Amino acid sequence: MKKFLPLLVLVLVLGPLLSLAKNKDVTKIVVLGNSLSDGYGVSKEKTFPALLEKQLRKRGHEVTIVNAGISGSTTASAVSRLKWLLRKKTDLLVLELGGNDGLRGIQLTASKTNLSRTILLAQEKGVKVILTGMKLPRNYGEKYRQQFEAMFRDLAKKHKVTYMPFLLKGVGGVPELNLPDGIHPNEGGHQKIADNLIPYIEKLL
Repeated sequence: MKKFLPLLVLVLVLGPLLSLAKNKDVTKIVVLGNSLSDGYGVSKEKTFPALLEKQLRKRGHEVTIVNAGISGSTTASAVSRLKWLLRKKTDLLVLELGGNDGLRGIQLTASKTNLSRTILLAQEKGVKVILTGMKLPRNYGEKYRQQFEAMFRDLAKKHKVTYMPFLLKGVGGVPELNLPDGIHPNEGGHQKIADNLIPYIEKLL
């Protein structure tokens, strides 16, 4: 029995340390968004954040993705929500907010300020950022639509963050990838979003 004691002690001491080291290697990704990431109309395991986690793990990446999407959210709540989320280790932020601001016709100066403050907060904490752009229906007027789309591009350039021009690329306006409301993606749409996001995330891992 005595000859096994040193081995037992070694296991008891190194076990927790090895486990801790392993946990430190896991990249934590937070998706801060609205009903698109929250998964309106689909089950949680079929949302694009959940699908992203599964696909990235299959590709050999040790990641955990936190779905911080809340339906109806605008950029006004972004900073306060991120402060709460950053209480725990976070490595990468996918910032998916602004769509509801545009749909509600909120002044873009306010939206831009909110997004800018959110990006700066993440950067101050050493968190990498992917900013996802959004587009509006044509009935919102050409000038407002152009300014809205430019807002995301300008912010990405100003803060030097990774920019995904359109979160719903290949999904928006495609009936078979959306729910009957024509706004929210169905399961197929969420899969397409996840596929589109993977290259942007892998560049930062």
